[in-house]
Amino acid sequence: MGRAPDPTELDAPDAARVDPRAARAVEELRRAGASIATAESLTGGLVCAALTSVPGASSVVFGGIASYSSDLKIRVLGVPADVIAEHGTVAEQTALHMADGARRVAGADVGVATTGVAGPDPTEGKPVGEVFVAVTRESVRLVRVFTFHGSREQVRRQAVESALELVIEALSGPE
Repeated sequence: MGRAPDPTELDAPDAARVDPRAARAVEELRRAGASIATAESLTGGLVCAALTSVPGASSVVFGGIASYSSDLKIRVLGVPADVIAEHGTVAEQTALHMADGARRVAGADVGVATTGVAGPDPTEGKPVGEVFVAVTRESVRLVRVFTFHGSREQVRRQAVESALELVIEALSGPE
């Protein structure tokens, strides 16, 4: 039988674990009076985890969907099947629909989505490291394509960092 964790270990603040980009995104969401939801494929919930690591994030983070399968992207997030058939799951159009779907499902003001190839092998003819990040609001639709290098975890970490930066960019523009 395993040892129960010491409660002081669980409650000890660890500022090093809070990504400064996540803290800034939460701050900008609060300032804008906006909420956010995530739809994540290759990052599998890491963007939502980064946001919720910020103390007080529950006031602006509504939740996230780890949509690793095409079926979930279609059924839950509302990505049109013909978009996936024509462009694939790793595509600008798919990322935008995923971000819109996160907003719709959660009832949030902002949606952020990640889709891409973390590796170790190419997917749908797309190389390892190709990542699409989208952020949508009522009148803002941003999408970026990135080519990251490194291990699977390094690609995923870079995708999270880029997603947080794009959220900040979307919140700094007019709405």
